[in-house]
Amino acid sequence: MAKTQLNVRVDEDTARAARERALARGLSVNRYIEELVRQDAGEAGRTFVDAAADFMKQYESVFAEEFAETRGTGSGTGTGTGTGSGSGEGRS
Repeated sequence: MAKTQLNVRVDEDTARAARERALARGLSVNRYIEELVRQDAGEAGRTFVDAAADFMKQYESVFAEEFAETRGTGSGTGTGTGTGSGSGEGRS
């Protein structure tokens, strides 16, 4: 992969910390920062998946009830035909 130069200005304490942490890991400062950015970018995807899983868990009973109603097995107002009704038709 081609490399692009990126110039970043940070305060001296941040620069010192980057040098020390890179040295402790046996990396150049460039490589250390590159790995940090890649990890952060990967965490964004994991954070989204974790949030979606939490959402599904929180509303699991609502989804279960809706799914049961469209299949005619719930105690709600479903038609019992298994075809759904209104805007719910065609959902799988």
